[in-house]
Amino acid sequence: MADDFPNYSICGLPFFLSGETPDWHSLAHRTEFEDIDIRRGHAATHIDPDAKAVYVRTAAADELRFSYDKLVIGTGAGPAEPPIEGWRSSGVFPLHTMHDSFAVRDYLETARPRRAVIIGAGYIGIEMADALTHRGIEVTVACRPATVLSTVDAEFGNIVANELENHGVKVCTRLEAHRITRDGDHLNVYGSNGFDQDCEMVLVAVGVKPNAELGIEAGLETGVKGALKVNRRMGTRFSDIYVAGDCGETFHRLLNRNSYLPLGTTAHKQGWVAAENAMGGNREFAGSLRTQVVKVFDLVIARTGLRYDEALCEIGQPFTAEYCK
Repeated sequence: MADDFPNYSICGLPFFLSGETPDWHSLAHRTEFEDIDIRRGHAATHIDPDAKAVYVRTAAADELRFSYDKLVIGTGAGPAEPPIEGWRSSGVFPLHTMHDSFAVRDYLETARPRRAVIIGAGYIGIEMADALTHRGIEVTVACRPATVLSTVDAEFGNIVANELENHGVKVCTRLEAHRITRDGDHLNVYGSNGFDQDCEMVLVAVGVKPNAELGIEAGLETGVKGALKVNRRMGTRFSDIYVAGDCGETFHRLLNRNSYLPLGTTAHKQGWVAAENAMGGNREFAGSLRTQVVKVFDLVIARTGLRYDEALCEIGQPFTAEYCK
């Protein structure tokens, strides 16, 4: 694994940063097993399917080679890079890894920002709006869709927006951020419709993309949204290579086909299936209904199955939603 944090949940990062979960060790799903050899700081750089070998670079820049009989690829997903000028400026952060969370925590403690802009209003975006408000920071949430939390029906998204606003969060929808500039201790976020917001901190949470490059370079096929293509056994075109988690596709139980649903709970289930089959079993992944739950201040909202617009798209009815594109 490339970092030092096996088995940690990015879903819990907002609670760590709010101070509600002060010890980051509590974000671990389970303790480590003594009979598993975990190589921290080891990044896989190349897979040779013919030689059944994985080439690895360590944190000390050493090059290693590991042979395998069966291989499971679980490289996950990474933050999508937004087309925003200046998004790599000091004081602008993604939030996807434990290292990201430590950088944000250190900035909160040293720079002590009074105002923050969050670009993106998915699960991480709105949970961070809650977390930063909990720390006494004035928060503005800016997103492209017509409502926040676009993975739920618009009526529920409006309820979430009202909850955010009732706790002092400024919500700006139908907005596309174009540019971030820094002047001394201040940042400015510029966007469509004349958006110009002064702040001291920016979080960019505009979604994820599958970390599929390692598998692609090895000859694996890609499917939905560039994720590695898998069958119900989490197998690939190579009989001895399996894929699990956010780097690969997910079988959608209602649609009866693969989709891309990067969720931690789903990744865990896929991992169990891939591991069992790699050990000689014959297990199939039952599929996902895209069940998701999020807490925002005093509100808990959940979804499962298909949104109304998704269902319309499936039966061929016109609907101008991103899902149909």
